[in-house]
This record gives sequence, C-alpha cells and structure tokens, in this order.
Amino acid sequence: MGANNGFLSPLAYAYKWEKAKADDLYLTQPMGGDQVQEYTWNRAVGEARRMASYLKSLDLPPKSKIAILSKNCAHWIMSDLAIWMAGYVTVPLYPTLNAETVRYILEHSDSKLLFVGKLDDWDEMKAGVPDDLPCLSYSLSPPNDFQTWEQIVADHKPFMEETVRDADELATIVYTSGSTGKPKGVMISFGAMSMAAKGVSEALEMKDSERMLSYLPLAHVFERYAVEQASLYVGFHLFFAEALDTFVQDLKRARPTVFISVPRLWAKFQLGVFQKMTPEKLKFLQSIPIISSLVNKKVLKNLGLDHCHFAVSGSAPLSEDIINWYRGLGLELMEGYGMSENFAYSHISMPGRARVGYVGEPLPGVQQRISEKGEIEIKSPAAMMGYYKDDEKTKESYTEDGFLLTGDKGEIDELGRLKITGRIKEIFKTSKGKYVAPAPIENKLMVDQAIEVVCVAGADCAQPYAVAVLPEHLQAMHGDQAFRDKTSESLKGLIKFVNATLDQHEAIQFIVVVSDVWGIENNFLTPTMKIKRDVIESHYAPKVETWFKAKESVLWD
Repeated sequence: MGANNGFLSPLAYAYKWEKAKADDLYLTQPMGGDQVQEYTWNRAVGEARRMASYLKSLDLPPKSKIAILSKNCAHWIMSDLAIWMAGYVTVPLYPTLNAETVRYILEHSDSKLLFVGKLDDWDEMKAGVPDDLPCLSYSLSPPNDFQTWEQIVADHKPFMEETVRDADELATIVYTSGSTGKPKGVMISFGAMSMAAKGVSEALEMKDSERMLSYLPLAHVFERYAVEQASLYVGFHLFFAEALDTFVQDLKRARPTVFISVPRLWAKFQLGVFQKMTPEKLKFLQSIPIISSLVNKKVLKNLGLDHCHFAVSGSAPLSEDIINWYRGLGLELMEGYGMSENFAYSHISMPGRARVGYVGEPLPGVQQRISEKGEIEIKSPAAMMGYYKDDEKTKESYTEDGFLLTGDKGEIDELGRLKITGRIKEIFKTSKGKYVAPAPIENKLMVDQAIEVVCVAGADCAQPYAVAVLPEHLQAMHGDQAFRDKTSESLKGLIKFVNATLDQHEAIQFIVVVSDVWGIENNFLTPTMKIKRDVIESHYAPKVETWFKAKESVLWD
C-alpha cells in the first residue's frame, strides 16, 4: 500500500479505513434544513474510486493537474482522493476568489479539469474559467450544465487498484493567498502531507473517536493538514458546516472534540455569549464556587464546545483578553503557527505548556532559529518541494543550509516557545526616519470590543495612525452621533493606554473609524482573514493628509 521504507500516503490510510472501519461514519454533510447526507468510510472511498475510474478514462497526461473550486463539503475530500487515485495532482482554489485570480491559477497550474462545487459567488467567478476547460459539478453546486458527480459515480465501476503514490511525488499545488502580488504555487509532496498528519496527530494524541467540524477553507494548508489529513491518518469523523447563518447549529451537530478557528470567530462567539448575558453578570456567576462550573459548562454547551478537549486559534494573533476569557470557561485555547511553504507544519501550543502571546513550540522534527536581523527561520519535515514554475523564488526563500525564510520577526523563550513580533517587510519608516513595526501595535489595539479589525500605517508620516472597522453588529451605528460620542471616549482611552506601552516614535497619532466593510470579496482581506496592507493603505492614501490636519485623536470617516 505504500513505498519508500514504510512510508504510507494519505491514500494508503483511506484504503485501510475503507476495510477496517467500513461501516463507521466518516463524512456528515448538511443538505439544507435538518437534512444531512452521511458517508461511511466504505461509501466515501468507494465513490472516490468510481470518480477515479472516470478520471482515468479521460487519458490525461500522467500527473496532470486537476482543480477544485468549492467551499468545504464531503465531495471536496472525495475529489481529492479520486484525483490521487487516478495518478494526478490536486490544485485547490479558494471559494472567494475573483474571476481574474481564478483564471490566473487555472492557467498557471496547467489544470486539465475543474470540479465546480459548493459556491456562493459562482456568477462572479465563472468568467475566469477558460471556455475550453472541462468542468464537473457536485450536488451542492450552483446551477450549471456540467456533468454531475452523481451521474459519473452511477455510470462507472470502482477503480479497484490500490494506487501507490511515493513520498517524493507531487500531491498538490497550493496557491498562497498572499497580501501582495500574484499568488505563488506551493508544491507539496505526499511525504510532506503524511509527515504533517503523523506529527500533529501524535503530538495531540488524537484518537479515532475524535470529531471535527471542517469549515475553514480546505484550499488553505492548515485545514488541509490538521483536518483532512489528520482524519485520514487517524480515521475519525468529519462534519461540515452548511452556511454562516447555520454555523452554531452545525457546531452543535458535530460537538467537536478538536476545534480549530480564527481570531475573528473566537471574538464573535464571545460576543454571542455577551448578547445573552452581560460580561459583568457572567463574571459574577463565575465567582460563586457552587455554581461557577455549571455556568461555564452551560456557556460551552450553548457554543457547541462542551466536548472540546483541544481548541486552537490560528492565522492571526488573538488578544490576551479573549484567550484568558475562554480559559476562564475551562477551555484551554491554544495558538498555532505555520506557512503554506511548510504545509503549516511548524508550531503549536501544547496543553499545560502554553504561554499567552506565543504560538507554541516546534512540532516533532521541526527546527527553529532567529537570524541576526530577527527573522524566524524554520526547517520542517513538511517543507515544500518549491514554487511551481519559479526556481529562482524557491532559491531565494531558503538559507544555504535549508531553513525557510519566513519573513516574520520573532522571539524564542527559555522553553523554546515562539512569539511572532511582526513582519520583516511590513516595517515602515516615518518622516522622522524612525522604523515602526505595525503588527504588535495592532494586537494591542484589538483588545477593544469596538474594533473588529485594524491596520496601523504611517510610512513617511510624522507619526503612525490606525484605520479601524467596527464589528459587524455595530456597523449600522456608524452614523449615530450618540454612539460615536460614546465610542470616541472609549477609543481615546485606548489610544492613551496603548501609547503608554510604546516608544514615542511608535505612538498612535489618531484612530479613524471607517464605514467601509473590509472583506475577502472586496480584496481588503486575504482568504485567511489577514489584512492586505497595500490595498488598505492605497485606498485611504488620498485622505491621510486631511486626517492629520484635523488634529483629533478619534475620527469618523
């Protein structure tokens, strides 16, 4: 079932569970309302085998690239398996891309076929699909005239050969969401995938009884390795989310034992709790020994996290206040760190050894160091094969002794735990010639509940300034004067508090609260919810001079 001195590919584990756990549930897919479609291991791998038969019948060149454009769903996983069974390479696309980026990735990757899956904005994307590119659709796909998964599976017999994929073979090309420039195609081998799945599963002591909810994009390496690949390695049950509106319901259906999310969602969960119970009341109830544990359990149950024994936040920094709030509920919220270039197999906080503000310690086999200029350098057993069609960029990304240049600044404490302190390239210089790292300042500003997301800028300005967006539930209040007055007083206090922790040249001159919504769709955020600094700074550049002339510490735009 495998090759290379005992190496087993993700396919080998799928074949293993197809027999050993044939009738156990593997994938649970919401179909609308209370309806779900459930796939046992036997059915999921069996449908992948039938799709593999069809793909083989197309007589595509060996190791052809086949793309998947879909939100997370059961068919996404089955497509991945089918592509590998047929001897091909998977090219995942984020389900939030614009047509221009869709076309670039499909053409740059030389994709020969596209699975069009569950999507909200297909009408905006389809112009990016070349006219001559064959497409297939899922049951949850938007209306189209493509061949359907169901029809193909019904018309083809299973591909019964247990395909062997070697450790050094290319498994997938993951296009980075990058905050600047064209996305780069990160080539990940089967060996890297297997090593990452094995390392994280064993480090976290995952069991085949785990349950996970898959909703962060499978097109991103973190979900692909920590959810898809871990489920294949360990053999546990995956659930999928239907939509944002049903997310809490989906979470309660899954009752995950391991849950991975991003800072914005952890903050939204907390806000949902506060909308039902004030922070003051909750804190008071938690102070009463007899009922505190009951209150905490009820809060976690209402969130769908009462069975969760391992919770992780990744993609961006999470405020210390929110981490401590969850820990007060009895949920030890951890942080993690990784990059597309090492399949996100890098760092994670470990239970009992976590330190707030640090992204954890190296996973098994990972080496870390800080360069003379303060850059984090990582050597991971899940390192990429390189960038697709860009050997020069690949060479530039590594030191001579094989460490990945992350572009992140960091510190390592006495126990080997890593702290991210900013980006090497994000540092800007004020008109006074002083250098400022924006990320740490943004982390300090994010403690205020009135700020959903913030960008600190100030290149060639006398002092740094901050542009902030209100949380979704407050955005309609942007024009309300009473709300503005109250929020402005709070933000003035925040500026004073944050500036007291900064050197004089880093002090924030003002915060401007804008009425715009920063989203993935309008290109202000990457698909992993990171701010696109160049987009934000260029968008507001014409207003900066006016903002400074106003000589106010809080502005509304």
